[in-house]
Amino acid sequence: MRDRTAVFVVFALNGAALGSWAPRTPALSERVDASPGVFGLALLGASVGMLIAASVSGRLIERYGARAVVAGSTVIACAALPMIGFSTSVALLAGALFVLGASVGALDVAMNVAGVEVERRSGRAIMPILHAGFSFGALAGSVAAGFAASHQWSPGRHLTVAALAALVVLAFVIAAVPGARPEHTEPVEKPRVPPIKRPVLWLLAAIALFSAIAEGASSDWSALLMTSVHGVGDGAAAFAYSGFALAMALARLAGAWLQNRFGATRALAVGAGIAAAGLVLAALAPVPVFGFVGFALAGAGLAAAFPIALSLAGASGKRADGTGGERELAFVTAIAYTGFLAGPPLIGGIAQVTSLSVSFLFVGLTAALIVPSAVAAARARKREAVAEPVTR
Repeated sequence: MRDRTAVFVVFALNGAALGSWAPRTPALSERVDASPGVFGLALLGASVGMLIAASVSGRLIERYGARAVVAGSTVIACAALPMIGFSTSVALLAGALFVLGASVGALDVAMNVAGVEVERRSGRAIMPILHAGFSFGALAGSVAAGFAASHQWSPGRHLTVAALAALVVLAFVIAAVPGARPEHTEPVEKPRVPPIKRPVLWLLAAIALFSAIAEGASSDWSALLMTSVHGVGDGAAAFAYSGFALAMALARLAGAWLQNRFGATRALAVGAGIAAAGLVLAALAPVPVFGFVGFALAGAGLAAAFPIALSLAGASGKRADGTGGERELAFVTAIAYTGFLAGPPLIGGIAQVTSLSVSFLFVGLTAALIVPSAVAAARARKREAVAEPVTR
């Protein structure tokens, strides 16, 4: 139980790191005197850093263990937060965001590896609950950011305090995080199939990718859909994503029960169906209130997709000695990050040539693609279980 609590807190710290700086973008943009277009390019630094780190973190975790990578990446993230707050130019901001993105990307993989280890110890699916920690951490970070902004704290002061608080929390929980340096007992000469050659991992990555595209679209475009299509005011429109995020966090608390009760494939399929219906409702809502309901349904439906995909990826890499899964998790995570990176511009491009409503119909279709991907992934897992002689 102690290890589960520690990993939950680490997930919350990751969410809080992202939730702390994102709401301060107006002040940061003003501080570096950047136009919206230039500031948008600076923000890409975080996404690029996350993608690169996620691609290589599996090997680091295999060598040093999840606990060491969690500790190191969290410390680097805490160092990057004040760098962001005190940046005085677009170049410095982009560099600081790259460092934060890279550290958060490595932390993301490491904490999921630790979460898989907790699942193996308990024998029950708990990954959705751990991801609920991330959602609540992001919510707490954003609330603290709002408090800091309303009291005229500079981004530098605010993010420095946030970083110090995170370091104190990390010091209390890091010893209980599972994943010390692994000592594999399998013979090293046995071959392992690279993740890129395993169909099941591509299918699990597709689930995470489709979920990331739908989540990123809801995050970046929900308010604009509510204002431009449904005629809602700016203040009220912001609650569209708030409802999405809150519904996702609450649904993740129940996601583990659903997975244990009905199995991963059914949980993924039902959730994807709810998410697709919610996104279509948001796009075509006859009255604005249904748009808010649609985004809440989308958040609830997508809640379990990402954590279950990562849990299954980690399980697919389990060795006979009970270790493994690091590279598989990193592979799926890296592909999923391309959804966060490319999804919002893609939605904007579709809206440019058609309309924002049509673009959200596309997002709904993307979420629905989780269903066949989940079914295909289940079949691929069964085929691998039959052809087990080659060690993964």
